[in-house]
Amino acid sequence: MMSKDMFIIGFMLFALFFGAGNLIYPPVLGAEAGTSFVAAMTGFIITGIGLPIIAVTAISYVKNDARELGNHVHPLFGLLFTCLVYLAIGPFFGIPRAATVGYEMSVKPFLTDTSTQGLWLFTTIFFLATFLVSLNPSKLVDRIGQYLTPILFLAITILVIGGFAFFDQPLANPTGGYQDTPFFTGFIEGYLTMDAIAALAFGIIVVNTFKEKGITSRNAVILSTLKAGLVAGIGLIAVYASIGWLGAKFTEGEAYTNGGEILAQAASTLFGTTGTLLLGVIVTLACFTTSVGLVVATAQFFSKIIPLAYPWIASIITLISYLIANQGLDSIIRFSVPVLIFLYPIAIVLILLTFIHPLFKGRKAVYRGAIIFTSIFSLNDGLNELSVSLPYISNYITLLPLFDHGLGWVLPACVGGCIGYLVSITFSRSYS
Repeated sequence: MMSKDMFIIGFMLFALFFGAGNLIYPPVLGAEAGTSFVAAMTGFIITGIGLPIIAVTAISYVKNDARELGNHVHPLFGLLFTCLVYLAIGPFFGIPRAATVGYEMSVKPFLTDTSTQGLWLFTTIFFLATFLVSLNPSKLVDRIGQYLTPILFLAITILVIGGFAFFDQPLANPTGGYQDTPFFTGFIEGYLTMDAIAALAFGIIVVNTFKEKGITSRNAVILSTLKAGLVAGIGLIAVYASIGWLGAKFTEGEAYTNGGEILAQAASTLFGTTGTLLLGVIVTLACFTTSVGLVVATAQFFSKIIPLAYPWIASIITLISYLIANQGLDSIIRFSVPVLIFLYPIAIVLILLTFIHPLFKGRKAVYRGAIIFTSIFSLNDGLNELSVSLPYISNYITLLPLFDHGLGWVLPACVGGCIGYLVSITFSRSYS
């Protein structure tokens, strides 16, 4: 394939990942990491960018969708895990987050009364439009999205350049987990982008695009997908590092609860009310196209597995998203953390096993052992985020290597995979 096509598809992948919702995390990381910014951002990039690219590449190994990855464990697991992925990126977190980011950056900065009435009014209009358009998704939305991504990228670039030129505050001391373990805290924060699990759902789009270009060899598709991922990754690193640095330098002694507030306030400081309004409109339109895309993708997936027509599923998804969005952006972020801490380790292990699949000849027992052990420990981590402990195992889990860094599942995953391998070669007729 010509390098031009590679860059075009790489930019398409960049646009898929460069959702307006993802803009809210790097500025907060920068503000809280302060002098530990480099270490924190490195950890964030690994899970927020590196892992999604690996996930997209893993999807190039399958023919249809992410269920095939999970089917290595068991078809039921493949179905349930993929359902959880679509629910997370769809009505539970992804779609409501997009709506509330639009509100935070386009409406809230201009309100003197920050009660929930403004949010309810905004989301009512937002989701009504989302539902109507998702009933008949056309190329118009795709075309708007194609133009909006460059415009949003340009707006962020202008904001960052202005920030570099005028914000000269010294970096603050790190706070929270960034004080002692900035790298690992940033690593876990990268989960919140949801891009790795989104890549499991959307990776097939990239794979099919390459196939439409005439690439049919499996190895060629894998290599091309990886190259396109690197193109997208470079762009994402530039964006995340820049707005993260903006958050680190833009300190006015105020406490910000999310990155939307930081970006909106920075735009206001640099360019006044007009700058805030323009950035808010661009972000809101980008959030709208993202929401339509997520409603369509999620509804299309569930219409394949449950006996309901697409319009009914789309209406249910939109209604759930509407109700959750009105809990506010901070609540959405807070409740998404336990779920993502549970899902991400399972996704990581599943993706890595896909790459080393030939080494253990694809034995299902390896997948099952690794996933079962990982699930137990990632569930414990998720429950800990909810201040719920499992009394019989909590005392032992804390002894695991990397537990204090949120990675206590790593050793159990390795042990589970090894046990599965030993079982499979011992009872090969039953487990291979």
